[in-house]
Amino acid sequence: MCGRFVLALPAAEMARVFEAAPANDLPDGPRWNVCPTTQVPAVVAGEGQRRMVSMRWGFVPHWYEKPNGGPLLINARAETVATKPAFRDAARQRRCLLPATGFYEWTKDEDDARLPWYFHPADDGLLAFAGIWQDWGELGATCAIVSCAAGPSMEAIHHREPVTLAPEDWPLWLGEAEGKAAPLMRAAPEGRLLRHRVDTRVNSNRVEGPELIESIDG
Repeated sequence: MCGRFVLALPAAEMARVFEAAPANDLPDGPRWNVCPTTQVPAVVAGEGQRRMVSMRWGFVPHWYEKPNGGPLLINARAETVATKPAFRDAARQRRCLLPATGFYEWTKDEDDARLPWYFHPADDGLLAFAGIWQDWGELGATCAIVSCAAGPSMEAIHHREPVTLAPEDWPLWLGEAEGKAAPLMRAAPEGRLLRHRVDTRVNSNRVEGPELIESIDG
């Protein structure tokens, strides 16, 4: 799964990488501890050019009577995203890319304390999470990150990981190219992601700063 991530680049630079026209209300960056229910940049297909827009991380199905009218849906499982009532229409019609420079995952020690790990691309570039979105009332667009079974970079830490898409797959996921998007929902190949332990300060959603991604592996 993915419950926290990092955006170490300004919105303008991310828009350049994704060849997208940035909206005026994108959240400020960089951000070192992006949490659910906050606004995040998302890339969607547009008429002639992609757009980078602001979305609330935490997908709200159209039938919720209020934003907290059901579970907080920050992730959507790849295995059921096309059939689960909350997600199936979005999986067919409303897909997006969610930029990140890295993300956090946790293990536990013998005392059940949460130990955070930071995952980032081996080439220090940008990640593109596979996402889906849904408009909901005063919240505007809300989104979830698609997750899949853990691959070689993640399986020792957690049994799930966010689906990360290579640049050549972005047009297919966004519906800009013909073809089936389902085969893209797979784990990152071996070597794409690196990881290291980081300080437990990141466990608090109130803490920010570049020091959160610094290695404490020794």
